[in-house]
Amino acid sequence: MLISPAGQPLGDPASPPRAEDLQPTAFLDCEDDAVRDFVARVTTGAQGEHDLAALLFAAVRDDVRYDPYRIPTDPADYRASAVLGAGSGYCVQKAVALTAAARAAGIPSRLGFADVRNHLQSERLRERMGTDLFVWHGYSALFVGGRWTKASPAFNAELCARFGVAPLDFDGTHDALLHAFAGDGSQYMEYVREHGVHADLPLERILAAYREAYPAMGVRDRAGVAEA
Repeated sequence: MLISPAGQPLGDPASPPRAEDLQPTAFLDCEDDAVRDFVARVTTGAQGEHDLAALLFAAVRDDVRYDPYRIPTDPADYRASAVLGAGSGYCVQKAVALTAAARAAGIPSRLGFADVRNHLQSERLRERMGTDLFVWHGYSALFVGGRWTKASPAFNAELCARFGVAPLDFDGTHDALLHAFAGDGSQYMEYVREHGVHADLPLERILAAYREAYPAMGVRDRAGVAEA
């Protein structure tokens, strides 16, 4: 189900792109110079729409380092321009960056969310979270070649190497979601619940879910940061 920021259904997630799928929002600030400059820099020489999407995905995947230990609650930290400027972020922030970059490049895009179980979670992160369930994991839905595809740019290549898996690649044709298995065949990431596709970032709903799921992390309502 496609959901508005206010939580109202907008239609089927596989529905044709809408005007808002290319428009800037409070978080998907695709008209910001930082976002446009990023897109121009990483897509030089792109050959067609699929190549454009692939280059954007790879750039957000590796240029924005994955950091699950810092969960901002200040809305300003979730704007795509801020994420690209910081050069690090967790899955939701990275999905925001990719979705905004796609819109800046003329590719209709939406934000998707799901609860994901990490079967190979580090002891440090498990102790921090108190669970192996990542609630409201963020990914991007991009409309490329006449169809919607899902792409999660969360794990950068360096992190993937530590877990013995190849980094995800996205070609605009096939979904690129978190690895189901590690390099040794062990179960890795398991999608257990979908939260739909959204026109913009429903930050307050996400932070409320974090406060319920991860009480030890001390995620505040806003204007604060929970850190390891």
